[in-house]
Amino acid sequence: MIYRFLLPILFGVIAALAVLNLAPEWILQQPANQADKPSDTAVIPPLNLGVVSYAAAVDAAAPAVVNIYTRKTVKRQHHPIFDDPYFNQFLRETPQPSERLQSSLGSGVIMSASGYVLTNHHVIRSADEIVIALRDGREAEAMLVGTDPEADLALLKIKLANLPVIKVTSQRSQSIGDVVLAIGNPFGVGQTVTMGIISAIGRNQLGLNTYENYIQTDAAINPGNSGGALINAYGELVGINTAIYSQSGGSEGIGFAIPAETATQVLNDLVKHGATIRGWLGIEVQEANPKLLKLLGLPDALNGLIVTGIYPGGPAEQAGLATGDILTMINHQDSANAQQAMNQIAALRPGDRIDLEFLRAGKTIRTSAIAGRRQSQQP
Repeated sequence: MIYRFLLPILFGVIAALAVLNLAPEWILQQPANQADKPSDTAVIPPLNLGVVSYAAAVDAAAPAVVNIYTRKTVKRQHHPIFDDPYFNQFLRETPQPSERLQSSLGSGVIMSASGYVLTNHHVIRSADEIVIALRDGREAEAMLVGTDPEADLALLKIKLANLPVIKVTSQRSQSIGDVVLAIGNPFGVGQTVTMGIISAIGRNQLGLNTYENYIQTDAAINPGNSGGALINAYGELVGINTAIYSQSGGSEGIGFAIPAETATQVLNDLVKHGATIRGWLGIEVQEANPKLLKLLGLPDALNGLIVTGIYPGGPAEQAGLATGDILTMINHQDSANAQQAMNQIAALRPGDRIDLEFLRAGKTIRTSAIAGRRQSQQP
């Protein structure tokens, strides 16, 4: 009886072995619509189940971030009535000091073992005394080497031995979404670290300074953080914290930092020349807009900068530009944003060649200019 049940099973096994030997693709081949169709699902990397910490980055950078305390003498203002002899006879004579000391605070970053410290210009503006406090407890009076008000940067120097120095990132640009840490002295409570990401890059037209090319971050930046360090997850400097957008006066998740590349270039110029060296083309421009283009009888879709002024004898005039020309290319890059064009030219050194392309009477003209040196404008 048992053979009646085993016989069908035996035939089935023999048939399966025959198919596997003669046509294995019948069993192993996947349907074409599944094997060949690319997957639309993003590949998610495996989660790191360990504890995530940026302590190593903070340990590498924080010793080089300092607190800055400034003092300046402010003349006390009084009403002109007190200078009138007639009214003085009716007023009680209560002598008041004519001057008072005003203190403020900020942060800075030690950039070299020789004692150079970067901070914001507005942190030390008009200060009579600047004191720098290190995280290790040491303090030193700082000497002002030079300032760049148009970029809101200042360079100080202190005389102390064995100074910690921050490492500057080797990357020329950062990416939106990169993790960053802000280190500074908010509200004078002491060195504080906050975390966020890079929210945007190349922010300008904010009305903060003449030259704007900010890194935007949501890492908390508060009063007192100005001049401090914005670092990456490896403890490298990516920016100098400078300003916040806030309606309350505190952090609301929109902070701005000067890129480390810009800050380093300003530092080198201040050390070597005592001032920042910037390229200059000698033109005044206005961004093209549909209304203005219509008044000039030009196509609405035209992008460029309309030249509204030429400095006599300047590089632009020597290159053949004239008022009314529409500048469309600067060094082979589109020029539709006035702030970006100014930053682009300012980043050049005097004597550098500037390739220009512009429209005049509907014709495209190409020329080149030699960058001059822009004179710093004190705000």
